[in-house]
Amino acid sequence: MSDSSDLLDPSIRQGVNGDMGYSGGKLPNANATLVLGILSIVGCLFYGIPGLVCGVIALVIHKKDKAIYKADPGRYEMSFKNAKGGFVCAIIGTSLSGIYALTVLVAFVFAFSSIARF
Repeated sequence: MSDSSDLLDPSIRQGVNGDMGYSGGKLPNANATLVLGILSIVGCLFYGIPGLVCGVIALVIHKKDKAIYKADPGRYEMSFKNAKGGFVCAIIGTSLSGIYALTVLVAFVFAFSSIARF
C-alpha cells in the first residue's frame, strides 16, 4: 500500500487490543477537566462557591488523568492537551473564586459588625 492509503486505513494503525495505536488514545476525563475548569472561571461570579466546587473537582480529575498519562505519554499526548488546558482554567477559576468568596465573607463580617455597634 502507498503512504496515503496507510493513513486512511484504520486497520493498519490499530493496536493489538483494538485501540488506536500510540496517537489515538484518549484520557477518560480530559474533556470533563476542561469543562469543569471553564465552569470554575464562570462560577466565580456567583459568590465564588460554584467556582470553588468545579475547580476542586477539575483539579482532582486532572491528577488522575496525569497519572494515566505518565504511564504512556506517547499514546495520550493529544488528549492530555485538553486536560492541561482544563487544569490551567481550574487553577485560575479556583483562585478567582477563593478571592471572591473571601471578599464577600469579609464584607459580610464588616457589615454585621457595624450593624451590631448601633
